[in-house]
Formats: sequence, structure tokens, C-alpha cells
Amino acid sequence: MSGRPLPVLGSDAEWSGGPVTAAMHCILAPNPSPWTLDGTNTWIVGERDVVIVDPGPHDPAHWQAIRAHLDEHNARVIAVVLTHGHIDHSESARPVAEALGVGVRAIDPGHRLGAEGLGEGDVIDLGTDELAVVLTPGHSADSASLVLRRDRSLLTGDTVLGRGTTVVAWPDGNLAEYLDSLHRLRDRAVEVDRILPGHGPVLDAPVAVLEGYLAHRAARLDEVRAVLDSGVTDPTRIVEIVYAGVPREVWPAAELSVRAQVEYLRQA
Repeated sequence: MSGRPLPVLGSDAEWSGGPVTAAMHCILAPNPSPWTLDGTNTWIVGERDVVIVDPGPHDPAHWQAIRAHLDEHNARVIAVVLTHGHIDHSESARPVAEALGVGVRAIDPGHRLGAEGLGEGDVIDLGTDELAVVLTPGHSADSASLVLRRDRSLLTGDTVLGRGTTVVAWPDGNLAEYLDSLHRLRDRAVEVDRILPGHGPVLDAPVAVLEGYLAHRAARLDEVRAVLDSGVTDPTRIVEIVYAGVPREVWPAAELSVRAQVEYLRQA
């Protein structure tokens, strides 16, 4: 084992969504769980012309909350955007987009509605600001982050969470890609004042958050490497050793990350 303490990541603050800036409002989906923390964050991005980022599960109450916010602020939705296609973020994307008469923009063509996808450097014009796309695969192959430039906010989906760390969802997720994405976000973090994650509370000090994520991954890799060097190769047993201090209900997620870590180390 490495013997290095893992950094404490994220915030312990209670989180229920709501306004963050004039151009960022979170409507928290009612789907809390060990996998989704407080629930999925649906972000309404923009002031008059807006996009809905990650409309979340197909839940009538959640849709009513989204619609009520749009009506209250007389907002014009120009698109639904997905940070990635996991069901807790994407399930309601198509019905929400169809109800509003707009498209769904996503990396994965299977989640799109309409011709427009998401690509590195794409910019969505919101009138008062611009939303820039940064491809950040690793948690999943189709993960993207979004920078609202003048607002200086970074939406990370599940690449960075509001508390704890995310799973590298092997085999679709890939640790080498994830580490590269964290480095790219670290380089962009000087451009923003806050991270708005897909789950959990808003994070200040983006540079420190990204550096903490990178340090955490390095420490976990050291731990997994030490266990492999001791002769233990079964991923379930590695989880029991390395993630002994983590609640058992998240061990299935931890095993996905362990499998991604083992693959990464074997290819190094």
C-alpha cells in the first residue's frame, strides 16, 4: 500500500439545487441513491435563450419543476444537451425535447434528436453568453463538459462530482482517457470560478478540485498496484482491500473503477 492519505474531495454541504448565478439554475431530480448522491442535477443554462443540460430521469414531477421554471422566467429553450448518456441523465431527454420542439445534442448519435451532435470546440450561442464544448471521455466514452464563458462556470456531468469521486465505468469508461480529461480540465480551470457537477453541490476553487482529483487517482493507482504486486488479482478481492473504508453499497461501482485501473496498469 502507498501509505499516502487520500485527499478529501468535494463538499459536505447539503444540496437541493436552485440558482447559482444569473445564468445557472439547478433543478434537482428526485432520484437520490448511493450512485446518484442527492439526485441528478438538471441545469438550466442561460438567461433568456437557454439550454437544458441533463434533463434526468423520466419523472412527471421533475418535468413539471423544469416547465414551471421555464415559464416563470419566460425562457426560450433552444436545445437539450447531454453531458453523457447514462440513464439518470438522459432518460427524459427525448420526451422533454419533443415537448419543447427542440433537438437533443449529445456525443452518442443514439441519444440525439435532430442532426446536431457535440464536438470538441463546438459553441452554443445563448445570446448573453456562449456555451463551449470540451470532450472529456473516461467516466464514459461519450462524456463531455461545458464551459459557460462569461459566466465562468464549468459543467462537468459525472467527470467531476460535487462530493467524493466518480466511477470509471469500465468497460465503456477508460482510465487513461479519464486521466487525460482531468488534465485538460485542470488546464481550463483557470478560466472558471466554479464547477457545476452532474451530482452534488457546486464546487469553488476549480484548480484545487481538479488537482485533488488527479492526486486521488494517483494514490488509488498506487494502492491497486501494491495489491496486484502482492499476488491478488481478483477485482472483487481488490475492492475489499483497497476500498475497505468505503460503504459497501458502492462497492459494485468501485469494482468497475478497479477493473479500469487494472487494465490501465497492465497496459502501462
